[in-house]
Amino acid sequence: MLSERSCRSQAKRDKRMRLIIALLLPWLTFFTIGRPVAGIICLILQVTLIGWLPAAIWAVYALSQYKTDQKIRNAMGGR
Repeated sequence: MLSERSCRSQAKRDKRMRLIIALLLPWLTFFTIGRPVAGIICLILQVTLIGWLPAAIWAVYALSQYKTDQKIRNAMGGR
C-alpha cells in the first residue's frame, strides 16, 4: 500500500517538474519526451526574447499531447 502511494506521489512530482521545465526551458521538454528535432527548432525560437513565450506555450502543449498519447497506449495494452 505504501509503495503504491509512493509511486503516485513520485508521478505527481515528475509531472510538476516537466511542467516547470516546459515553462523555463521549453526546448529541454522536447528532448525529455523523445522529440529532439522539435527541441532544436524550439531552441532556435527560444533564443529570441519574443520567441520565448510561443516556445513555452508549444512545449506545454506538446507535453499535454505526450501525456494523452501515453494514456492511450496504456489503455490499448501497449500495442
